[in-house]
Amino acid sequence: MSFDVAYQQRLEQIEDYLNGFFIRSDNKFVEIINKAMRYSLTASGKRLRPILFMEFSKLFNHPCTYALDFAASLEMIHTYSLIHDDLPAMDNDDLRRGKPTNHVVFGEATAILAGDGLLNYAYELMMACALKDPLNALKYLDAGKVIAEAAGHKGMILGQIADLKNEGIEIDLDTLDFINQHKTGDLIRAAVVSGAILGGCNEEERLIVDEIGRNIGLCFQIVDDILDIEGSA
Repeated sequence: MSFDVAYQQRLEQIEDYLNGFFIRSDNKFVEIINKAMRYSLTASGKRLRPILFMEFSKLFNHPCTYALDFAASLEMIHTYSLIHDDLPAMDNDDLRRGKPTNHVVFGEATAILAGDGLLNYAYELMMACALKDPLNALKYLDAGKVIAEAAGHKGMILGQIADLKNEGIEIDLDTLDFINQHKTGDLIRAAVVSGAILGGCNEEERLIVDEIGRNIGLCFQIVDDILDIEGSA
């Protein structure tokens, strides 16, 4: 099977699963927040993080029963970060993946809450996996902790702070690497490492996978920076 075919199959699997969340509700308040979360979560995307998670989970030949829930959680966390990143207080972007950004469609307050909702639901899903599969609960908790740290004040949020504080000024290579490693790279690395954990990797393999994840994150950011200059909307 070619890479393109394998990628497309995995992409369709992820898309189908994501489309099952936040279904329409008869309660008007539930529907307001569901609609805002669903709008950004189901927008087209590469689904890089959940696909990397699924592939590294599969790599060690110990299938994880609830792998798709963890994959969806990673995409929810990534999507929440994009919603908040696009806000007027941050990057003030009007377009995301060819569509109007969440705050343009639903307003700033609802967009903030939609991002918060996605972040919290991601953690709900991961904790539920540990409860549903108690024999593997420690693996789920270990993988979830890796993801939580990557998304939090030691990872993605730290990178965002560094990016904001250096906006509009010339920075050195070390500072650029710091921003790239944390703002973008940490969640990609977490997808790879958490997948390997749930796949049953040992400690030595985990260290190797961690380095692979860091390098994938760096390569992704280099390409993304080039597209910011040369790419079109």
